[in-house]
Amino acid sequence: METKNTFEKIYEIVCQIPYGTVATYGQIAALAGNKRLSRVVGYALHVNPRPEEIPCYRVVNRFGEVSKAFAFGGGNRQKDLLMAEGVEFRDGRVVMEKYQWRKALF
Repeated sequence: METKNTFEKIYEIVCQIPYGTVATYGQIAALAGNKRLSRVVGYALHVNPRPEEIPCYRVVNRFGEVSKAFAFGGGNRQKDLLMAEGVEFRDGRVVMEKYQWRKALF
């Protein structure tokens, strides 16, 4: 699959994450068609060409941790954006059982 198409697919999926919920890198990769592309998802979000349109801050790791290298202001900024949407944290992690997006893979 061509990189541009892969990135665009990732961006389309991230745009579907509802307000007040999060998804994991692996979840986005699986929805994009290849569950092994988690790192590609991370890179695509890091080079997000439209941060005002693509809510990359709604993507966290499988443990519910925000990115330490969040491209648009660091991990604290990502946490602030999520908290502004009502997402709760416990011990520095998103409460995944409550806030993880439950999008079917088909």
